[in-house]
Amino acid sequence: MQRDGGFTGIEKAAQLIAQAKRSVGNRTAVEEAKSDLRRLIEEYERVTSMLEEIETDIEALLSEIPMAQQLRTIKGLRKIFTAAILAGTGDLRQYARGRQVLRKAGLNLAESTSGKRKGRIILSKRGDSALRKYLYLATVQLVWNNPVFRHLHKHNVQERKMKKQQSIFKLMGKLLVY
Repeated sequence: MQRDGGFTGIEKAAQLIAQAKRSVGNRTAVEEAKSDLRRLIEEYERVTSMLEEIETDIEALLSEIPMAQQLRTIKGLRKIFTAAILAGTGDLRQYARGRQVLRKAGLNLAESTSGKRKGRIILSKRGDSALRKYLYLATVQLVWNNPVFRHLHKHNVQERKMKKQQSIFKLMGKLLVY
């Protein structure tokens, strides 16, 4: 097959192979790559040590908060999630029931309706979005690590035919009532 420029397909392929043999494996940047890798490893170790310091500081602060000890009894709930939930809610003793915390997080149900139509029931999302995020992440962590929450999630999905996301949101309410 004749191509523009006078090359046939086989000649062009041979040229490309010959150029690839000369260009692949070029060793001019090996030392730069090694120094970049060394720098990235040092940065990773620095960030890891900073995270360990932050976790020890969080542990010290959580030991001073009375409600934190009750949250720490939940198997699978990590320190960071406990601290984030307490930061978003404040003192949990000020809430009479778990539904109040759900409302603060914007996880209460609301209906979007007008005079002419009846809307769907959805989450209101009028609360603290950071608290909602950390409650969601904590619940996912509990589904992975806590056998009780794992069983409840499995029951919701298989027996009650809920979508996985619906089950997670239902378990968020269980976490706050728990």
